[in-house]
Amino acid sequence: MAKIKWRGGALLSPVPPAMVTCSHGGKDNVLTIAWTGIVNTIPPKTYISVRPSRFSYNMIKESGVFAINLTTKELVRSADQCGVYTGAKVDKFARFKLTKEPASEIDCPLIAESPLSLECRVTDVIPLGSHHMFIADIVAVDVDDSLIDEKGKLHLERAGLVAYSHGDYFELGKRLGTFGYSVAKKKKR
Repeated sequence: MAKIKWRGGALLSPVPPAMVTCSHGGKDNVLTIAWTGIVNTIPPKTYISVRPSRFSYNMIKESGVFAINLTTKELVRSADQCGVYTGAKVDKFARFKLTKEPASEIDCPLIAESPLSLECRVTDVIPLGSHHMFIADIVAVDVDDSLIDEKGKLHLERAGLVAYSHGDYFELGKRLGTFGYSVAKKKKR
């Protein structure tokens, strides 16, 4: 397979189209973020990268909290709309029929329709150029009980999560394996 060399660019893909909620000064907002992920396990830490020109940037910087709400196939249209419209002009919760749900550890709403939300408290803001990275402790995880089996195991594959890849949204599909499957010993019969 031949490859063509391009200059460095932001082409890591797929990424989650996360619906980030924030609140400050009596106003709540939802913004769609694709640049997020886990940066540490103990303590659990995540990040989001936000342009300083975005309406939510100062809300997050001033409040020091945000929530990452995972996007399902049912929420993908709302996620796209929340990425297109600015909270400076639109109440996105009302316009896109998203239900506010109180968080347990932070002072900003969660999206009730999202099956999993990470409540986050900002620890660092790193200016990187076009975006600033908000690094945050994950102080609580809110999971829809329909995703937890009788033994307490989480089944995110039941959630209908989506991914974003170079301008397109995709529903996650067929499982190809589990962690360590490629080196697992075969069971004796």
